[in-house]
Amino acid sequence: MRTRDLDRRRLLQASLAFGGLGLAGCTTGPRAEGLRVTGLSAQDIPPKLMPVRAHPDRLFDITVCLRPFRAQGPRIEAERIGDTLVVHNYGHGGSGWSLSWGSAQLALQKALMNSPSQIAVIGCGAIGLTSAIMAQRAGAQVTIYARDLLPQTRSARATGSWTPDSRIALTEPAGPNFGAVWEQMARYSFKTYRQYLGLPGTPVEFTDRYSLSDVPFQELREESEKLDTLGFANYSDRIRDLTPRAQELPPGATPFPTKYVRRSQNMQFNIAGYAHTLMTDFFAAGGKFVRKQFHAPNDLTQLKEKVVINCPGFAAREWWKDETIIPVRGQIAWLIPQPEVNYGFNYKNISILSRRDGIVVQDLNGGDMRGYGNSSELADRAEADNATKTIEELYSRFRV
Repeated sequence: MRTRDLDRRRLLQASLAFGGLGLAGCTTGPRAEGLRVTGLSAQDIPPKLMPVRAHPDRLFDITVCLRPFRAQGPRIEAERIGDTLVVHNYGHGGSGWSLSWGSAQLALQKALMNSPSQIAVIGCGAIGLTSAIMAQRAGAQVTIYARDLLPQTRSARATGSWTPDSRIALTEPAGPNFGAVWEQMARYSFKTYRQYLGLPGTPVEFTDRYSLSDVPFQELREESEKLDTLGFANYSDRIRDLTPRAQELPPGATPFPTKYVRRSQNMQFNIAGYAHTLMTDFFAAGGKFVRKQFHAPNDLTQLKEKVVINCPGFAAREWWKDETIIPVRGQIAWLIPQPEVNYGFNYKNISILSRRDGIVVQDLNGGDMRGYGNSSELADRAEADNATKTIEELYSRFRV
């Protein structure tokens, strides 16, 4: 009996010791170590970050997008061509996806002046498709006329970040009243995107973004401001309440080897899944698509619909002869997806963003002036390789 009691006590002691070891293991894990090393509160300790396999031979695609920039800001106004009411909705620069719902709301208000039962939408990019869905929600029968469906449009080549004032206008040409209009579009869009959070395929989600620098961020900001020779508008302060403020992280808080690290949270659009969701919603609500090209404004008078929302994007420069549209070239290189990587960052003006359909690499050197006035849609392999090598070098010093 005494032997059995002794065995029980030894087993209990061993269990307690093992349990204590487990507790000790919890307290010395990465999060607790972060508390001790970085001084951050528990809820602010960054999660474990997996490295991006940033090697040029893992690039599987390079895509180029021409952003339709207008110095005055987007054209959202109505005009009559014969017996057809045309409501324009184009020229959003690098903010098309971000402002799509808000600008669609403004355009729809003008289109509904005569309570039409049928509405035509020209273009099936981000602006066209959201305008069409908004018109459906207002009770109209909608037909989209376009050369391509969304996956083949320039919109599908966008980075996929919430950037509502990216090359949206120039401060002086836009005038003092445009800021309020922009804010209305941004807030309406942001609220609408909440409807797409948590859906199958994760069309919209929030992820952490890291700004990395070897010099103080103030120096980077001053250098960036010197590059802006045109005076691009910045309205981000108007919606500062919508997202958390960026947070400076102390040394050792992340595996990044740079001296300065700042973290923020940003909304992103996994465009492949999001496009599929939008197209499904449009057709499920009875929407129709007609493959068609237009060559002159009068072509619109041949449509059976007498109310048209015109969303051609950059094509407005060609077929609508709108010389206010300025091309701003942007190129994205695509690394093979890594599901374990769920963050983005900017280092030496090279941007990385992990999406479900790939990890996008973009060279941002030159600031907002990069690609301005450049209408080439040819891929530049050297640009893609050099950007990827910059990230490759960073990860060679990554603390795993």
